[in-house]
Amino acid sequence: MILTLDFGNSQLFGGVFQDGELTVRFRKPSRPSPSSDELGLFLRAVLRENGRNPADVGQIALCSVVPDAIYAMRSCCRKYFGIDPFILQAGAKTGLKVRYRNPLEVGADRMANAIGAVSLYPDRNLVVVDLGTATTFDVVGAERTFLGGIIVPGLRMSVEALETKTARLPNVEIVRASELVGRSTIECVQSGIYFGNLAIIRELTRAIREQAFHSEPVLVIGTGGFSQMYEHEQVFDVLLPDLVLLGLERALVLNPAGSQRWTASASPARGGDVSPAPHRGRAE
Repeated sequence: MILTLDFGNSQLFGGVFQDGELTVRFRKPSRPSPSSDELGLFLRAVLRENGRNPADVGQIALCSVVPDAIYAMRSCCRKYFGIDPFILQAGAKTGLKVRYRNPLEVGADRMANAIGAVSLYPDRNLVVVDLGTATTFDVVGAERTFLGGIIVPGLRMSVEALETKTARLPNVEIVRASELVGRSTIECVQSGIYFGNLAIIRELTRAIREQAFHSEPVLVIGTGGFSQMYEHEQVFDVLLPDLVLLGLERALVLNPAGSQRWTASASPARGGDVSPAPHRGRAE
């Protein structure tokens, strides 16, 4: 049984794989940042609540865009599962050629998305749109090349900016707006957030198709916490909310020795309690 964990700016998103199939999914707010004990107790409890024995976890794969969370997550895995986790970071095999000017800058969650997308749709031009705290567009060529991407403020970030940077605009619930033209302040903000981001997705995917792929066929994949809100807008060819977890499981397959049983006498050279370097995709 493989436990996969994506610790993001807003949420901890996790899942359990058995025989290559994702059988359990769960989420937890990641703010305020939990301690290793809080994480361990939560993970063991959520596994039991879903009919899984924590003792059956054989490997753990994780990624995080929050550097301070890595120490707590590694300590949690060692103490509560007896496992040294695989962390998607610099030096890991990804199966991708990364064309970023500085590959160290690529977020581990973005790389996990790309790995998962390529494993499902090999030999295809891909655009992965992840609607999370930020909205990211990751562009992957058919030859397994991570070409780069686009990052814009996410839906919740936009709502919070309107609330904190204006005198009278309220914090609103993020919903699928039913009408373009709102007839109250709340409806106007909700319309702007929903339809504004819809326009961003449509225009940027169109531009990527033209400029990065010269109008060749492209598969647009939607993922992330808010992606399902746009399920019926025909902006995504495929909707895969669990893509980051699949990518972590696939990355572990590429790095089979990355997660092993751990004891207190384990060599610190195998990943002592130090913060890892940022992720860098490695050409394979």
